[in-house]
Amino acid sequence: MTEKKLLMGNEAIAFGAIEAGVQVVTGYPGTPSTEALETIARHAEKCGVYAEWSSNEKVALETAAGAAYSGAKALVTMKQVGLNVASDPLMSLTYIGVKGALVLLVADDPGPHSSQTEQDTRSFGHFANIPVLDPASPQEAYELTKLAFEISHQFEVPVILRTTTRVSHSSGDVELLNSEPSPVEAFCEGFTKDRRWTIFPRLTAERHPWLENVQVQLSDLFSELKYNSVSGSGKIGIMASGVSALYVKEAVKGFEELFTLFRVGTVYPFPEKAALSFLKGIEKLIVVEELDPYLEEQALQLIGRAHLPADVYGKKNGFFPVSGEYNVDIIIDCINKVLAELGETSRLSHSAPAIPRSCLLYTSDAADERSSVDLGGR
Repeated sequence: MTEKKLLMGNEAIAFGAIEAGVQVVTGYPGTPSTEALETIARHAEKCGVYAEWSSNEKVALETAAGAAYSGAKALVTMKQVGLNVASDPLMSLTYIGVKGALVLLVADDPGPHSSQTEQDTRSFGHFANIPVLDPASPQEAYELTKLAFEISHQFEVPVILRTTTRVSHSSGDVELLNSEPSPVEAFCEGFTKDRRWTIFPRLTAERHPWLENVQVQLSDLFSELKYNSVSGSGKIGIMASGVSALYVKEAVKGFEELFTLFRVGTVYPFPEKAALSFLKGIEKLIVVEELDPYLEEQALQLIGRAHLPADVYGKKNGFFPVSGEYNVDIIIDCINKVLAELGETSRLSHSAPAIPRSCLLYTSDAADERSSVDLGGR
């Protein structure tokens, strides 16, 4: 029986990690990732989890990797610029693989709100041959954290859980197995001396074909998952990932008959079979994503290889901003530009300014007051 709890995205990740059996958690503090490790640390003693703030992201990753080599389930947390610091061991780690499980929470910062760069971890994961999961909400953050540990253990590879500021810091009801974290029941067989754990050219040559084969297997697996879903039956396709997919859903309200939405929750390896099935049913494709035109590039490559007639509208041809954080209004304006280009007479409409209904109702409920409130128009 599940229980609902109001959680921030980072808190949901912490709960998901504990439920997945995480034993070692390391990280370096940096907004917007910090609360995940802080939440685990509050429950560490009760749950039997080792948690530490490391001296930097490289040390954090190496500590977590050592635990994963020994058969433990490990989580390392950082923001996107911290991934640069950790990149040296990370690039070799993909060839070595893991024995337990290793998940990296990497929080991107479109805007940016508190970072030096607007780099996109989806592109970094592709570059490093590391699977990347891209949740859109606290609920998905919780679920995809558990999935990340499963994938890492099954395929013996590190996995990146990539969030953005809005996903990490937004709050929502999350269905949990337990309302409070319970002790971790996990086994660690210990480190076994083996040449596999020492990265030299010979090992790299042996492991590279294995690593490439894993990408193919994961692409096929991801195409079957519910996190890569199609909804609607309109003639214009929209592809989106992360919080942008939720913005799109809000933006097209009242005009759903025009669009078919493909939500991509596991962005690398790209779920090609699912994407191809979606693309074969449309002739116009709008791609909505913050930061890099990552999905757009994947779609263009797939359309080219499959000789599909679909035209693509995204960042590369000027229909969407190439930088900055998106919101519903920005997406409405951009989709309307595409509709005008296509000669469509319909236009998406802007709603009234959003009212923080959930905050108001939650506060009222917490005060145990009964009152009538006019929530106003949309």
